[in-house]
Amino acid sequence: MMRGTLLSMTLLTLAGCTARDFVHNIILPEQRTVENYLDPDRLPEARIPPNVPPRTVSNLRPETVDWPLSLNEVIRISLENTRVVRVLTGTTVTSSGQTIYDAPINNTTIDQQQANFDPVVKQDNQFGFTNTPQAATNFSLASIVTGLPANPPTLLTSTPFQAYQSTLGVTQNNLLGGQAGVSFIENPVHFTAASFNPLFPSILPLNPQQTSSVALNYTQPLLQGAGYRVNLAPIVIARINTEISFFQYKDSVQEMVRSVIQAYWNLVAARTDAWARKIQVDQSEEAYMRESARLKAGLADLKDVAQANVTYRTFKANLVAANATVLTNEGILRNLIGLPPNDDRRIVPVSSPRAEPFVHNWDELVRLAEKRRPDIIELKLIIEAERQKLIQARNQALPQLNAVAQYQWNGLSGTMPNGATLSSGPGQYVDWTLAVNFSVPLGLRLGRAQVRQEKLLIAKDTANLQQGLHAAIHELAITIRNLDSAFEQYLAYKEARIAADTNVRVQNEKFRAGQSIYLNVLQALNDWGTAITSEAGALLAYNTALATLERQTGTILDTHGLFFVEERFRAAGPLGLHRDYPLAQPPGGEPRLYFEGGEPAENFFDLKNPAPRPK
Repeated sequence: MMRGTLLSMTLLTLAGCTARDFVHNIILPEQRTVENYLDPDRLPEARIPPNVPPRTVSNLRPETVDWPLSLNEVIRISLENTRVVRVLTGTTVTSSGQTIYDAPINNTTIDQQQANFDPVVKQDNQFGFTNTPQAATNFSLASIVTGLPANPPTLLTSTPFQAYQSTLGVTQNNLLGGQAGVSFIENPVHFTAASFNPLFPSILPLNPQQTSSVALNYTQPLLQGAGYRVNLAPIVIARINTEISFFQYKDSVQEMVRSVIQAYWNLVAARTDAWARKIQVDQSEEAYMRESARLKAGLADLKDVAQANVTYRTFKANLVAANATVLTNEGILRNLIGLPPNDDRRIVPVSSPRAEPFVHNWDELVRLAEKRRPDIIELKLIIEAERQKLIQARNQALPQLNAVAQYQWNGLSGTMPNGATLSSGPGQYVDWTLAVNFSVPLGLRLGRAQVRQEKLLIAKDTANLQQGLHAAIHELAITIRNLDSAFEQYLAYKEARIAADTNVRVQNEKFRAGQSIYLNVLQALNDWGTAITSEAGALLAYNTALATLERQTGTILDTHGLFFVEERFRAAGPLGLHRDYPLAQPPGGEPRLYFEGGEPAENFFDLKNPAPRPK
């Protein structure tokens, strides 16, 4: 032993492996430091989508072509480009954490639970050789005649044999909790030549010999584990979890569609504001140039030129900010619908906002929210899952009482010493067993505690459901108030815009005629720009609130003509059969809610220069 150890250590040393290295290769050491950082260059490269540098306020790229897009088309593009659902949080686009693969992934758990009731085929093969030595007394015939010696000699003997055992069985669990099985066992054995006592030679009756048996067995729980509902509960829970995942995904898609609508109208509002700022720049530039010319002719005062110059420069700065807002809102919309920051196309919204008052039925809205909101449905499904778990907990609180039955046919065949064969007849030797097994933990404390826990969880989830409805009703009320306020503001700002148009024309005419100071023109331009922006902002906020209301009632996809379709791919199943498995759950449909005009959406507000430069 020592010689072998020394030889092993010598060979390891010659191979350049120390004793410590050898030990570390057998028993891995503790990891006490952070080391072996992976070089990022060794990681596979991610696919970078096509993109070009973004447009900026100092480089608007006038050669960029316009891309007229309706809101229907924008929603369609967003659905086509959705693998990970994106939503709008304030002025930032973020991932909702939901993907089109979540529900299909959870859907696989249903088959995982159903697989517990699939038949199981098991084949075991065992080969062996046994040669166990035994001590035996060696008596000769002479010693028997003359008398047994006081210390008879002994020898070692054995009966070597080769054996093979094959076990083939099929078992299946059923929805009642029982397990049925059938098994076939055969065990051929061949005995080889062996040493034996010369006085009493070992004569084997069968060599080779083969034993076989066919057994039917069934185990049925009578209390714990018994019953259709408790055994089906894991499958029902898996289905409920899949539905929860689907409605979580649907909820995020609804928020994405609402976000796309909001981002679209935000872009329209920004473009409207930029148009108004451009008119203010044109108006102030004209006034500045006119006052500068009058100053050279000695017809104007320096203070009027200075005031006109300040106004012109301020409006130019406001236009730069307005153009930046347009670029920002276009970038937000592009991010939401899965487009690059720039693709040498300028998005031009062409859908007109809705300007008719919203008439609602409060009770109907509340009923829709209770029936259709995905988050409310999710809370209901959680309660259903807990009820299934309560069924399991109540069953686990029962004693264990199982009935067991087995019936077995035994067979034997082999070759006798004279060369003849011997075998048993079919069904000649049978065994059977009936048993009833019972066990119960005294007090059933664990099972009863689990039942109480599930009941409390159901009460908690029910309270969460009521809180969810409570919050949903308040959200509906806030949105209804916002809708009414936004529409009334739109009507008021529309009248203010008309009055501001008239005021700008009047103040410009008086100033050109020398009957008014420039401050009056400046105030009129500011009021006009505010009225334009406020009118557009109020109506577009009204349209955004309409989408929010549809989102809060859970009907935003339906009203836009959207639905979910199941995209599938072909996969090879057991036994070479082809089966369909769900790959993803992308929403489909063709949005047709919004009117698609041929002009930019901001033209809906009848944008005209209130005081064009005289020709």
